[in-house]
Amino acid sequence: MVIDDPGVKAEVEAAFMSYEAALNANDVPVLEDLFRDDPRTIRYGIGENLYGMDAIRAFRRARSPQGLARTIHDTVITTYGRDTATAMTLFRREGVPGKIGRQSQTWLRFEDGWKVVAAHVSLIEG
Repeated sequence: MVIDDPGVKAEVEAAFMSYEAALNANDVPVLEDLFRDDPRTIRYGIGENLYGMDAIRAFRRARSPQGLARTIHDTVITTYGRDTATAMTLFRREGVPGKIGRQSQTWLRFEDGWKVVAAHVSLIEG
């Protein structure tokens, strides 16, 4: 298995940055498209546990667009072979002073591109 193949890593980095841009803009259609549309897709958020794309979709569509902008840092993307990757990042939001956000995602390559199949977001003191 090749870890961090440069071409594969560039693909995942581009997908990750598409997600980040969509999150900051609250571009719900793009956010939904970047998650695997499957009942086994999971997103643990700061205040919610979402099992399946239907729950994730409902959350995204009901969420306020206010206060979503953030800055990311210490992002680590690792690819495993040609079809699996993890993306980890820290973030800060202006409206949440004194906290550091943490986000982890598992990305898999499908016929229709790279998709998040599992995600976790949390806040810690910082």
